[in-house]
Amino acid sequence: MIWHLIEHNAENGKFNMDFDKKLAEICGEEEVYLRLYRWKPFTISLGVNQSEYDLNIEKIASDGLDLVKRPTGGRAILHADELTYSFTAPLSLGLKPNEVYNKISQALVSGLKIFHPIFENLELEELQPDFHSLLKKPSGAVCFNSTARHEVKFAGKKLIGSAQRVYANSILQHGSILVGDFHRNLVNYLNLNESTRKSLAEEMEAKTIELETILNSKVDYRLLRSSIVKGFETFFGVRFERTEFAAIPNAAF
Repeated sequence: MIWHLIEHNAENGKFNMDFDKKLAEICGEEEVYLRLYRWKPFTISLGVNQSEYDLNIEKIASDGLDLVKRPTGGRAILHADELTYSFTAPLSLGLKPNEVYNKISQALVSGLKIFHPIFENLELEELQPDFHSLLKKPSGAVCFNSTARHEVKFAGKKLIGSAQRVYANSILQHGSILVGDFHRNLVNYLNLNESTRKSLAEEMEAKTIELETILNSKVDYRLLRSSIVKGFETFFGVRFERTEFAAIPNAAF
């Protein structure tokens, strides 16, 4: 099994989602891909089945943000001050989707423990919320207002949000490691009345947390990247081969 590492700088929303989708489509039976990247401009992403009617499209455009649909499920995220990971593996690896979710979260925890000793107390969510009921609420449009089973928490608050999709021959999971708190501005781009918006903002503040909030200092993204890579290598017992893709591999959509 070849474990590929792809590291990108900040790219726009379409590039990032198209790249992840393409990796899932070309993934061979003996290949695993870990990709780390950021976003420029800051981007709101929606789950593949989520409606754009939840959002104020004009305000998003006027504020210079990007908007994109993810190939995975889940709900809206404002990708800003974060490090994003994507993990693509063949189904021949023999892991069920929930097992993949759990193992990736454990690898991320391993990486964050390498990054700073304060993260020794990270935990994984044990319960799965009732998403059918949750989606009927105003907060149901927002990824970081609830925590799914196996997602990473610090002091009871969600630190990493992830989404997953199973393809014909592979499984793709990607997620946001929150670094700064700009992601909370998502509520300003939702079609809500002011009372609901304020309530949702308070709920997000109560339920999410970021690396810089925990550390009370700025994060060195290079150190964070290298720590996450080491965490995956340590947890899975592998060595990554750095793979250079300047553009989307075999791009033909």
